[in-house]
Amino acid sequence: MAGSAPEETLAGAFERERARLVAVAHRMLGSRADAEDAVQEAWLRLARQDAGAIDNLGGWLTTVVGRVCIDVLRSRRARPETSYEDRLPEFVLTEDSGVAPEDEALLADSVGTALLVVLDALGPAERLAFVLHDLFAVPFDDIGQIIGRSADATKMLASRARRKVQGTPRPAEERRKQREVVDAFLAAARGGDFDGLLRLLHPQVTWRSYSAHGLVGRDGAAAVAERVLHGIRAVATAVPALLNGEPALVGRTRTGRLMGVVSCTIVDGRIVAILSVSDPDRLARMGLREGELS
Repeated sequence: MAGSAPEETLAGAFERERARLVAVAHRMLGSRADAEDAVQEAWLRLARQDAGAIDNLGGWLTTVVGRVCIDVLRSRRARPETSYEDRLPEFVLTEDSGVAPEDEALLADSVGTALLVVLDALGPAERLAFVLHDLFAVPFDDIGQIIGRSADATKMLASRARRKVQGTPRPAEERRKQREVVDAFLAAARGGDFDGLLRLLHPQVTWRSYSAHGLVGRDGAAAVAERVLHGIRAVATAVPALLNGEPALVGRTRTGRLMGVVSCTIVDGRIVAILSVSDPDRLARMGLREGELS
């Protein structure tokens, strides 16, 4: 990027990169809000630079965003209480009617919870190497400069991360199998089959419930199964839906009142996490109102 660019020209060039940068940061951090913050930080750093000395603006911004994301991930690891389960992800709710062409971009832009669970198990450098190379085709030489490693060492990081991620359920490939698990789960709950629920739940399954009063959590198959059997009594209808590409149910009472949304994260045929949202404000931000998906 030769020469000194006027501020408005620099801002325009940055805006042309913004969508890609947000996508990179979103897959690194698993949060749209955090991704926007990381990209904003990159803009602030760019504003303090001599833009004329930057030969490749896209590469420079990718490096800065990558380093910001690394710092955020390391900060999270230093404060384990701020785990993924304690952060409410951004929700995109759609009908579960198969993947229509217009839905493909939506699913590609969303970050499925199952993939995030796997990515959260990667070290920050592993995660950056995998995301930048496998999802955005950034060369290993460039990634190595971001994390301070050789291209060969970076390639090994990405390969190790790829082995961990391989086999993660993806919406387009595993939708039917995941829905079968959710259907069996719902049938067991309606039938009061405690043992049936336990067979479908991972022993360390977690339940996070967001209501108007705040967050409530339960851990372990027995505790979650008891919660399910108690809550199912008020549910008259449960309509299939997708929440960020994951199988979900929209529940209503016998009078048709919207109760909320329950999403299941499924790995290897068992439910490893359940997320329920009944807070009216959060449901409204998801675009779900009375009469929709019913």
